[in-house]
Amino acid sequence: MTSRERIEAALNHIEPDRTPIFEYVLLSPLADELLGRPYSGGSVNWEDLVREKGWEGAVKQTAIDRLDLAVLLGHDMMCVGPNPSPPRPDDPPAGPREIPPKDPIEAMRWRNERSVPISPPDDSLLIYTFLREEMQRRGIDLPILAPAYVHGVWTDVDLMQTMLLAPEVAHEHFSLATEKALLRIEKYLSHGIDQIGVGGDFAGTRLIISPQAYREFIVPEVRRLSRRIHEAGAYAINASDGDLWPVIDDFLFGCEVDGYLEIDEFAGMDMASLKSAHGDRITLYGNLDCGNMLSFDPPEVVRDKTIKCLEDGMGNGGHILCASNAIISSVPMANYMAMLNAYRDLFSLPKLEFG
Repeated sequence: MTSRERIEAALNHIEPDRTPIFEYVLLSPLADELLGRPYSGGSVNWEDLVREKGWEGAVKQTAIDRLDLAVLLGHDMMCVGPNPSPPRPDDPPAGPREIPPKDPIEAMRWRNERSVPISPPDDSLLIYTFLREEMQRRGIDLPILAPAYVHGVWTDVDLMQTMLLAPEVAHEHFSLATEKALLRIEKYLSHGIDQIGVGGDFAGTRLIISPQAYREFIVPEVRRLSRRIHEAGAYAINASDGDLWPVIDDFLFGCEVDGYLEIDEFAGMDMASLKSAHGDRITLYGNLDCGNMLSFDPPEVVRDKTIKCLEDGMGNGGHILCASNAIISSVPMANYMAMLNAYRDLFSLPKLEFG
């Protein structure tokens, strides 16, 4: 199977030749070490790259770096967000910073008044054009997942209080977020994006809003995004960390999504239980714990847990292997290589070695 065929099989619950693999977020310094050069796909090296190559050259290098990394690691797809827009010399100087009211409801009204849904500028999507060109030049075809996460509530205390005290104001906030996301989604679809991430964080080791609040405020809005994405023949992938068991049916089926990303094993969302309960209808992305297991367990434990995750996810497609969230500086190279090579050993692929 090609990478695209493998991903399509997983999303359509057809058993692929092997479980597809990718990485949701892979950042410096590990990405630098893997590539053998400063990686431009995060913010750490971006300003230096712009000074060296100019803004457009930096975006093009980012496309090259992202594709090089995916090919190097044998990934079957990529997750890529918009690139930074160029500086605009004609922009007016920033005025005094506006300070919102202290009352949470008035603060949310103030935010809603200033939240005008605007389509993302075309120059922020240049990365997708360069990626398509670079893949075509190399004869590579990897599906792309792009983010439209606007319905989270993580740490937004004003919003959470307003959901209880002035629900009409909170509904306006989420409706405006949906309009903003729809404008972004239209741009993604025009660039041929295959999968679009929706939702946003609303849980940690427990929900930070009630199940009823999630159903009332967020589910209908995410469902609007899913339906537009499906109309265009693309896939909607819901994402949130945390323990989602109290609302898992709403999160998956109420929102009418195709996949579940950011599966948080540390919070109790284990692959075997999810696969048994929902693996015939939902594609599960993950769920190797990056904050604890990949960061601090020894390589032999990483290897064993990678194999278990793969085995738990097998059967009628529906599983794409990746970490639960971002691969950041806490993840050592030895552990990341243990994960990659456990995967490759299981599917009789050549071992990877770096350094």
